[in-house]
Amino acid sequence: MSSRTVDQQAMWRNWGRTEQVRPTEVVSPATAEELAQIVTRARETHRRVKPVGAGHSFTGIAVAPDIQLSLEKMRGLVSADVSTGEVTLQAGTHLFEIPALLAPYGLAMTNLGDVDRQTIAGATSTGTHGTGREFGGIATQITGVRFIDGTGDDVHITGDDPRLAGAALGLGALGVLTEITLRCVPAFKLRAVEEPSTFEESVSGFAGNVGGTDHHEFYWFPHTDITLTKFNTRLSPDEPDTGPSAVRRWVDDELLANRLFGAVCALQSRVPTVTPALNQVSARVLSARRYVAPAHEVLISSRTVRFREMEYAIPLETVPDVLREVRAMIERRGYRVSFPIEVRAAAADDLMVSTASGRASGYVAVHRYVGDRPDNYFDDVEAIMVAHGGRPHWGKMHTRDAAYFAGVYPRFGEFLALRDTFDPDRVFANDYLTRVLGE
Repeated sequence: MSSRTVDQQAMWRNWGRTEQVRPTEVVSPATAEELAQIVTRARETHRRVKPVGAGHSFTGIAVAPDIQLSLEKMRGLVSADVSTGEVTLQAGTHLFEIPALLAPYGLAMTNLGDVDRQTIAGATSTGTHGTGREFGGIATQITGVRFIDGTGDDVHITGDDPRLAGAALGLGALGVLTEITLRCVPAFKLRAVEEPSTFEESVSGFAGNVGGTDHHEFYWFPHTDITLTKFNTRLSPDEPDTGPSAVRRWVDDELLANRLFGAVCALQSRVPTVTPALNQVSARVLSARRYVAPAHEVLISSRTVRFREMEYAIPLETVPDVLREVRAMIERRGYRVSFPIEVRAAAADDLMVSTASGRASGYVAVHRYVGDRPDNYFDDVEAIMVAHGGRPHWGKMHTRDAAYFAGVYPRFGEFLALRDTFDPDRVFANDYLTRVLGE
């Protein structure tokens, strides 16, 4: 076997520094056959196995207390069919690698989130999504998966197999993904319009903006009345690129949105009383701009300032009420919040444990700078979300458990039955999955 065991004393930490673990073993299989051997050995010795990708989940979903798997050797394009748009990728492929892999075929992923450091397996397994009233999360693009289940079997699920509704967004609870097949679309560009607005205009107009724009989102800067709105319209790949120069975009996206913002957050964490004033400055620094560029260049943003995040999906029509409640709560409780609140939307889907399962959804994401002092901000936000039937992102911080999910996911029982089928001995369990799915 060519899998590699590395320093057993190495401590693994996720990107947001919310989770850490010292695995007993770290292995890097290069093939599905090697992976099956690892899983079979773990089952026989009553050990647990967890794959870890880029570590961009804030929850403990990828924490591996026993055997940690790296899929870095299982990356790249397996096949592409231009006639159908179906593309099969190895599960360890990072999202940022995919545009170049698809370019020779004139294809693109239907939609993306705003970060591309994750692996395709990690992004789909945790329910990562972008924004757009007619577009589901990344897992809704899946038409087939291949994985090694808890018995060591090599499982293929494709097409109309009803089990795909669970396996496409499997939380790492059914098996270790080795290949993912996506339904892609012809490559396209986006016209981006980014401009400041006010809290009330953005909140009251959210439903209309989402319904009238391919991809709409906005950011509200707490302690201000200022929002940054984004409207992205899909265009032909032949549309010429326009807008700010590469230098201007570097200034906006890297110098201002990351380096300067990081310095501001660090100051606010040490002196919280300056937060409202500095938020006013931060909100006004980002000016309006319009440009046309390839879709992935518009949808993806650089994120180098470390933070912790909670995000809840709520019924789309409840977004305005929820945001007003969150704003009132921040002021009432006297929190000092340096990070803007992000608001997005997604189409309803039929995946068993997708946060948009069965309902068009709005997403409200709140953040804390990694250096901020602990407080109850996330707890108070979560209480509001739960009161509106919210479903937390599986990879972002929350306190919900299996009993709660049984009440907000109509197909939760079906997913648990799949877990019993594919991982009867809980080879892929960890503390997080036990909390959210049960024993």
